[in-house]
Amino acid sequence: MIQQSVTSAGIRVVSERIPGARSVCTGVWVGVGARDEPAEQAGVSHFLEHLLFKGTPQRSAQDIARSVDRLGGDMNAFTSKEYTAYYTRLPAGHLEAGIDLLGDVLSTPSLADADVESERQVILEELAMDEDTPDDRVHTLLGELLFSEHPLGRETAGERATVAAITATDVRDFFARWYRPTNLVVAAAGEIDHGDVVAFVERCFLGGDTGVAPHRTAPSEPVRDLAVMRRPGEQAHLAIGYRAFNRSHPDRDALEVLNHVVGGGMSSRLFEEIRERRGLAYSVWSAPVAYADAGAFTIYVGTSPDHLADVLELVDHELERLLSDGITDDELEIAIGYLTGSYLLAMEDASSRMGRLGGQLTVLGKLVDVDEQLARYRAVTRADVSRVAEAVLSSQRAVAVVGPTAVKAVRRLLQPV
Repeated sequence: MIQQSVTSAGIRVVSERIPGARSVCTGVWVGVGARDEPAEQAGVSHFLEHLLFKGTPQRSAQDIARSVDRLGGDMNAFTSKEYTAYYTRLPAGHLEAGIDLLGDVLSTPSLADADVESERQVILEELAMDEDTPDDRVHTLLGELLFSEHPLGRETAGERATVAAITATDVRDFFARWYRPTNLVVAAAGEIDHGDVVAFVERCFLGGDTGVAPHRTAPSEPVRDLAVMRRPGEQAHLAIGYRAFNRSHPDRDALEVLNHVVGGGMSSRLFEEIRERRGLAYSVWSAPVAYADAGAFTIYVGTSPDHLADVLELVDHELERLLSDGITDDELEIAIGYLTGSYLLAMEDASSRMGRLGGQLTVLGKLVDVDEQLARYRAVTRADVSRVAEAVLSSQRAVAVVGPTAVKAVRRLLQPV
C-alpha cells in the first residue's frame, strides 16, 4: 500500500508497505540539480553530494560508514540534471536507523573547509577518469550540441576549472538555499508502517524556512550539428542526437516504443543490423531522456574508425526506413511487451519501488499508478509511433565523434551524396 503525507515542516513523505520484504530502503530526493547552478559554479550540486557523507556535528565520516556496515547495509547518492538523491538500503527492521542517518546528513552536514579541499581532489580525479573514457566523453559533447548555451548541456559533475574554483562558502550557500523542505521528498519502501516513517522524519529532519523551488528556463538556442574530438584509440565513438519531448508530453510513451524499435533492446533494428548481421560494433543502443521542459533522443555506436562510414550509412538507412514505412505490427507488440514487462520486473525489490516513488514525486509532483502506466504503453499505436518518428527524427540532428578521426573526415561522411 502506498501512502503520502506532508510533515509540519513541509517535507513530502511517501512510503510503500511491502509485506514480507527483508530489506527497507529509504531515500531523500532533493529537487535541485546540475541545471540549477550558476555557470561559474558548474558542478557544485555534485560537489555537495560528495560532501554530505563526510560528517556532521554528531557523526564523523567514519561513524557514518561504520553505522551502515554494522547493519550490513549500503548507502549511496547520485546527482542528475534536475535532482540529487541520497539513500540507504538496510535489513528489515532498521527503518529508524536509515531515516536518522539521512536526517542528520541532510539537516546538519559539517561542510568543513578541510573536507571541501580533500574532496575537490577526488572530484578532479573523477573528471579525469570520465575524460579518459571516450564513450562517456562523446555524450558530453553531444549534450553540448543539443543544449547549446544552456545548463542542460553542461556535464553534471562540472568542469575542471569550475570545480577548482568552487569554495567552501559556495557549497555552504548552495546547501542553505536549496536543501529546504519545499525541495525535499523522503521515500521509503519495505515492511514498514507509514505512520512510523512520518514520525521519524518529523523527529530527524530539521524544519525552519521552507525555501523555494528553483526557477528554470527552457533551452532556446538551436541545435549545433557537429563536434569531433580527435584522440588515439582503437574505436571511433559515435553519438547522434535529436531534441525530443519533455517528461509531461503526451507522446512520451510512443517515443519509448520508437526507442525500443530503433536501439532499445537486443531485438532492435540497429542492434540486429549493425552488431548481429554486420559485426561492426559490440555496443550499439539508443535512449530517450526527458526533463521538465526539454528532452532528447540519442543513438550510440562504438566501432572501428575504418567502419565509421558504414555505420553512419546503416543508421541513416534504418532511420529513413522508419520515417517512410513506420514500424510493423510485430515490432509494436514486442516493444510494448518489453516496456510493460520490464516496468513490472523493476518493481520486484524495495529499492526500485522506493526510487520510483521518490523520483516521480520529485519530478512530476505526483505518483503515476502502475496500472495507469501499463495502460498508456498498451494504448500506443503504429500511427502514434510514426507521428513521433516524424516529429523527432526529421528535426535538426547533432553528431558527436570521439576517436582517431578528423573533423573534415566526419563532416564529409555526413554530407549527402
